[in-house]
Amino acid sequence: MEIFDFEKTRCSFLDSISEALKLGGPPTISELLSVNNTAHLGEADKKAVWDQAFKDRFLSDSSNFSIPLFEKLLQLSLDCAVALVCSPTLPVILLTDAFDILSLEKCEEIFYMVEMKVAIWKQELFFNQCKNTLLRLCNDLLRRLSRSQNTVFCGRILLFLAKFFPFSERSGLNVVSEFNLDNLTTFGAKDESYAADISANSEKHKDAMEVEESLSSDYNLYKKFWSLQDFFRNPNQCYTKIPWKTFCLHTSDVLSAFSTIKLDERRNRSKWDEADVALNIDMNETSMNGGNVQQYFAKYLTSQNLLELQLGDSNFRRYILLQFLIMFQYLDSPVNETHKLNEEQTTWVSEAIVQVYRLLKDTPPDGASFVQSIRHILKREELWSNWKNDGCPEFRPSIISSTTDNDTIKDGTNGEKKTIVVGRPRRLKRSLGDQIREASKRNKCIIGNAEMNRLWNLCPDNMAACRSKDRDFLPTLENYFEEAIEQLDPSVESQYKRVSEANFGWRALRLLARRSLHFFTHGNTPITRLPDYLETHVRKLAKDMQSANALPNVKPEPVDDAGEVEQMEPEADPVSNNSEIEGVPEETNVKPDEMEEEESTEKKPVLCCTMDQLTRLAKQIGTNWKLLAPKLGFGPDEVEYFESETNEVEIQAKKMFQIWLENEADATPENLLYTLEGLGMLDSAQGIL
Repeated sequence: MEIFDFEKTRCSFLDSISEALKLGGPPTISELLSVNNTAHLGEADKKAVWDQAFKDRFLSDSSNFSIPLFEKLLQLSLDCAVALVCSPTLPVILLTDAFDILSLEKCEEIFYMVEMKVAIWKQELFFNQCKNTLLRLCNDLLRRLSRSQNTVFCGRILLFLAKFFPFSERSGLNVVSEFNLDNLTTFGAKDESYAADISANSEKHKDAMEVEESLSSDYNLYKKFWSLQDFFRNPNQCYTKIPWKTFCLHTSDVLSAFSTIKLDERRNRSKWDEADVALNIDMNETSMNGGNVQQYFAKYLTSQNLLELQLGDSNFRRYILLQFLIMFQYLDSPVNETHKLNEEQTTWVSEAIVQVYRLLKDTPPDGASFVQSIRHILKREELWSNWKNDGCPEFRPSIISSTTDNDTIKDGTNGEKKTIVVGRPRRLKRSLGDQIREASKRNKCIIGNAEMNRLWNLCPDNMAACRSKDRDFLPTLENYFEEAIEQLDPSVESQYKRVSEANFGWRALRLLARRSLHFFTHGNTPITRLPDYLETHVRKLAKDMQSANALPNVKPEPVDDAGEVEQMEPEADPVSNNSEIEGVPEETNVKPDEMEEEESTEKKPVLCCTMDQLTRLAKQIGTNWKLLAPKLGFGPDEVEYFESETNEVEIQAKKMFQIWLENEADATPENLLYTLEGLGMLDSAQGIL
């Protein structure tokens, strides 16, 4: 009766799985749960029946394997495992069976199902029961793959294992420091024919050889060089007396050979070209980089004929020297009490390390940066080794003491006490609202930044600070005109003088109206240009300063103390009403009230230039419009634009005047005449403006 119930239940479960897979969308377990509830079996028996039903469904599809259908089946098994309907190991068993029956190409295609569900595998429900099965699955795949032909797939498998297992998983740490003793490096016996070929070639090319030194790669160096690979394979040999002496002798000879051979790209390239046949290089698969052939070998050949070429290759030299550094670091690290170097051996290792780093630094390209990177990598490797020697403790947040800065703890490994320094406890920060309320009680302002707080709290009333008399000041004449006085030397060209700058001239007129009596002195010489007018006043100031012994550091007077001079400021500008600058403005002897009346009665509307006038002016100035363009505010790019529009000079000038008339509010004949006069083109405007 029980066998009948088991078989009947299995068939019903299998039918429900098939119905769920036939749906167009993702499979759901609602129907499976209803079938499970109607089964008259125990919970353990139900899980066994479900496991068998899923396996039968997979076997029925194995003859015509479909990746989308298998993905649905896998997802359905995961949902059932989460719902505790089937065993948690069922999804991984289905994956294992699939990888066993499929080819490597198909395995690589469906491995993404394992990678994408790494978060699911790490859940407590699956991890403890499935980790060994997943590890066995990945190891079986790695054994089937070729690490030289399926490199990418192997890397994906290793990356998955690194993500799946925790960092402190001891199965992937090689805690006992085992070495791959199966990695043997074989090299041949002495080749007599090779020595004969060397002597023959040396006689044949004796006349062609120049000052460049050539290495005689004898069999002794060849044997010593490749025998070092046995020490790299098993460094523990060096802890015995005889192998240590052999290692020291061979290492000294090889490093001496590296020091003797100077790398030369021209020689290396020619040597490699001669060895193309011996190395059996396929030029279709080599990559050309700047004319140099970059060769890659998974494992170097050990032929005696190639040793001379290999010793002259910078990449080959780096690989060998890096092997020395790795081995020296292992020998210098305290592995256990039995394997430990004495003081003399430690000194020799330190000297050898210095020599290896010097050789790496002298090896092109970028020897110094390569050495820096290697030092960093080996430092990280040392930290990794120390962590394993300490028993691979889990990484936890450091505990901060709340009482003292220094704390003494007992190390569990050797019983010694160590003093560690821990940081002070962080004080709780007050809320921003509390800070603002406390500051407002003291008439202070809180902005949020220390420097901004300082600036805003310099004065309680910011508007009163802006109206302070300390902010109103004028520079002295001596300070402002100091550079202009120094430029009175005739050797200084007028275009480089400060008086020729527009900003300087505008400020100078305002300062002269406030501080200089020469500004109100009548003169008979008319001055038509502002720089000439300013230069005249600068000469007078220089004369006054010389007579008064050029007193510096005169305290500036505040604006409010200017008195009557302040009232006369609007009428003191000699360039007002766009008229020609004369030595003495005639209005200076008139009272301020009368001046305001006269200005109001004599104020006239400002007339603008007309386009007809500018068209005739464009015809008159011709090619000189390019000199006028910068004065009217046009840049070099705008001048190029006018030239690109047409080749006729008159139309180019007309276009410039048109844009100037449309965009400038002060496009008056007076301003244009003033600008033309400064350029010496006033004759062109006679009868037009």
